[in-house]
Amino acid sequence: MKTIITSKFQTTIPKKIREQMHLSIHDSLDWQIERGKIVVSPVQSNFLSFQNSIKTGPGDINDDIREARLKRAEQYK
Repeated sequence: MKTIITSKFQTTIPKKIREQMHLSIHDSLDWQIERGKIVVSPVQSNFLSFQNSIKTGPGDINDDIREARLKRAEQYK
């Protein structure tokens, strides 16, 4: 596959590669030079491995805002 480098030194990752590597918007890529070749690898984030690891109960946004405002006001006393 071939892509073009733009005037801003950007290029497009071909759709076939994006799909095969499960890349999406805001994913990070690591660029390396190995034996005169550019090697691009996705940076694996383990962020989603923490999904559902913290259980929270129902909350009241108005109480949370009130409490945050009180704490902030105490800082300026």
